[in-house]
Amino acid sequence: MAATKLCHQRHKRSNTIKHPAQPERVAPKANVGLTTAMLETFVDITTPDGQMNTFIVHPDEGGPHPLVLFLMDAPGMREEIRDMSRRLASAGYYVLASHLYYRDVTEFNVFETGDRDRMHELMDNLSNAIVVEDARAMIDHAAQDPAADTSRIGTVGYCMSGPFTIAIAAAFPQVRAAASIHGVRLATDGDDSPHRLVANTDAEIYIAAAETDSWAPPEIIDTFDQALKASPAHGRVEWFPGTEHGFAFRERPLYNKAASETHWQRLHDLFRRNLHA
Repeated sequence: MAATKLCHQRHKRSNTIKHPAQPERVAPKANVGLTTAMLETFVDITTPDGQMNTFIVHPDEGGPHPLVLFLMDAPGMREEIRDMSRRLASAGYYVLASHLYYRDVTEFNVFETGDRDRMHELMDNLSNAIVVEDARAMIDHAAQDPAADTSRIGTVGYCMSGPFTIAIAAAFPQVRAAASIHGVRLATDGDDSPHRLVANTDAEIYIAAAETDSWAPPEIIDTFDQALKASPAHGRVEWFPGTEHGFAFRERPLYNKAASETHWQRLHDLFRRNLHA
């Protein structure tokens, strides 16, 4: 599938981040649905290709918490992604959200730069295999933290990262749940196509598809759905009527509140079923 212009509506949020030496205790934020005090920190995770700057958030007590890998979309790491990670973590998870473009740039947010050509370059420098190795580093890092439980892992990816969640589930048997939200490239001609990789996992898979999405048209989603049904995995594809690509993001013009809130409920249910043994 050719490179595509993914999720590129503008917003004004700053992408500047600070790296505290120790985890920072953060009070609940009403606008992201937090219900308990959280611990947040930024770390640089060492990979064979460099230092992957990563945001970590989890409840400040009651651990260890199941690990969830929150994979960014094509526009890059930004506060919206961190807010979504916080919302997920507030339900009792240890969430890692990494800057996947770290091999090329230390920071990137297309909504600030407006450089969509550069976004496509960065996106095309990633592959399923590359992100699987990044996930390995994330899991290894979390395994060293007593606040994290890496025996049962969840993944969620948006837009460009939808296929990465399937590849990670296929690579790591401890991944018990994977979600792709308006994900692209779920069926390609490559040997590493997610519709082929799904045969290598028995995790529960959830696919949220927008009704109108030129980057993930019905024939692609249907091909993946057929492969999912024939695989050892279980799960489903859910179509969201009246939505377009990017509907889950609160800070976008194409945001659909009802559909987004439904996707959040599906995520919470998916991870509750599979990560809280």
